[in-house]
Amino acid sequence: MLANLSEIMQPTQDYAVACFNVFGYEDALAVVQAAEARQASVILSVNLDMTQFMPVQHITAMLRPLAEDAKVPVCLHLDHHYEIEQVKQAIRAGFTSVMFDGSQLPIADNIAGVAEVVELARKHKVSVEAEVGSVPYASGRDHIKSALTQVSDAIAMAKQGQPDVLAISVGNVHRLENNTVDIDYMRFEEISTAVDLPLVIHGTSGIKPLDIQKLASSRVGKFNIGTVLRQRFGHAIRNALNTDPQLFDRLTIMRKAIPEVQAEAEYMIRLLGQ
Repeated sequence: MLANLSEIMQPTQDYAVACFNVFGYEDALAVVQAAEARQASVILSVNLDMTQFMPVQHITAMLRPLAEDAKVPVCLHLDHHYEIEQVKQAIRAGFTSVMFDGSQLPIADNIAGVAEVVELARKHKVSVEAEVGSVPYASGRDHIKSALTQVSDAIAMAKQGQPDVLAISVGNVHRLENNTVDIDYMRFEEISTAVDLPLVIHGTSGIKPLDIQKLASSRVGKFNIGTVLRQRFGHAIRNALNTDPQLFDRLTIMRKAIPEVQAEAEYMIRLLGQ
């Protein structure tokens, strides 16, 4: 069943919802099957790279029916977009949740951009995610700064921008493939005490499992997960082709990859408490 973030994330819940970046029907199907197996809510997330590869209208045409037919609540989320008009286009195209990422802007401009998106999103019953501070990238986004979330900025965003959820930077890093990070729990506690919004952690693939569980049982309502799912998908395809060098049929290859991706998604959902 199709849902937005507000419908699947509650401030009092003692678990977090997994938000998986997906890049096609096969990995999206694997994620939904994992959520159904765990009887858990889940978020299908579409990042900037994907929308540059495929128009948002085509993406929603592919993913919305999958969400609508699911036996569990499924949110269709636009991740990390920096242009307000692109975010508005996604709202009109049928996404049920969007993220306007103004984290590279001065806080006043970030708040103003979020507030503008929120105004349109409310009319369409779409949830809005904002980011305060800046979560860096291990690769692929060299222009993105690294900045811990300032508590005063988080308070200002919550009050003036009025997003539904707030992404924060507390030592987490996007696209870590092998290493792990240390979470700044002192800063995290300051933010979670000051802001009455579900919090979001990006860069989950680089966070230690025990830290994920600790954060998931606190004020974090959503974890963005990308790298580990893409790695599992790529390894499954590589193994299938190496095992049978004559294999060329796409459907046969994907049928071998889908169970591997589903297993990874189920593991992450379980790690988050569902």
